[in-house]
Formats: sequence, C-alpha cells, structure tokens
Amino acid sequence: MSKKNSYKIAMVGATGAVGEALLQILHERAFPVSELVPLASERSAGDTVTFAGKQLTVRNLADYDFADVDIAFFSAGGSVSRVHAPRAAAAGAVVIDNTAEFRYQDDIPLVISEVNPHAIAQHTARGIIANPNCSTMQMLVALAPIHRAVGIERINVATYQSVSGAGRVGAGCAWAARQRSCSTSTSQSPGASASASRST
Repeated sequence: MSKKNSYKIAMVGATGAVGEALLQILHERAFPVSELVPLASERSAGDTVTFAGKQLTVRNLADYDFADVDIAFFSAGGSVSRVHAPRAAAAGAVVIDNTAEFRYQDDIPLVISEVNPHAIAQHTARGIIANPNCSTMQMLVALAPIHRAVGIERINVATYQSVSGAGRVGAGCAWAARQRSCSTSTSQSPGASASASRST
C-alpha cells in the first residue's frame, strides 16, 4: 500500500468492545481517515457507532465489498477473520487482524510495532498482519530493550487474563457474578444480621 494523505478504513467488529476502543484510538491519535466503514454481523447491521463525533451506520460484513478499502481492522473473533480477512486482502486492503487466527502462520508477520516494526513489510505475501496476545504485547514492549542490550535466554510467565477478552458478554457475566457474590457476602455477614435484627 502506497503512502497517502488519508485512508479509507473498514472496522470489522465495530460494535464490540475492542472495535469501540480502536475507533477511539484512531480518533484520539488523529489518524488520517478519509472514510470509516463500521462492519459487523447481520444481527448488528443497522446499529450505529460513534467516530469523531459522528454517528455511523454499521453495515453487514457478509456482503460488503472491500475493493476500495485501504486498511481493514478485524476484531470479531477468529472464525470471522478466517472467512473474511483473506477476502478483504484479496480485494486490496491491508488487513490488521486482532484475533489468534493467523498468529502461527509462517507467511503472515506477527508484529508489535514498538518491537519489530520492520516485519510489517512481510505482509505482502498474504496481505495480512497479525498481532500477539495482549499480555504478550505489553510484556515484550518492556523486555525488548533488555533483550537488545544484554540478551534474554528464557521468560517464565503466569498471566491473569482480563474477562474483557471475551468481549462485552464476558465482562457482563463477570460483573453479574461479582454482584451476586457481594450480595451474598453482605447478607451473610454478622453486621448485616445485627442490622436486620435492630430494624425489626
């Protein structure tokens, strides 16, 4: 893709938590967007999302033509990327995939922009750029300078993955479970029992 003054962007998974965050980042960092097309499943088509203070109508991914798209961000799950990311790349878009679908494929670069930005040039084979898991990205941004300076032989890691990785549904379930747990703890505490006794 040649350098341009502005780019037409397709955002697959625009109604999800990650898609919403990507839209916000593009706006906050003043990325040169000539047009932004929010895409999602047929179920979400017709909904609206906000970008740069404007309400944009979400389109159906299944029948969208990527022919004039410059960059397509995918954050709607691996099964969606498996079907539609190659289709977008074949139409000429540079695909940046935020799922695990392409992370282990040798002909698709796995890129952390602060660590190996030069690898982006390898995207031409398939037209797709993958990124690692979120915890891996954060860790390697911190460790890369150390590795370059003195070398790192081995990294032992234990992570607690955020429920937001499961999207809005996962975060909602976690919040509901926390509320139930708090309610149960409160009702069973001695203070709560004493308070209830005094009020009767």
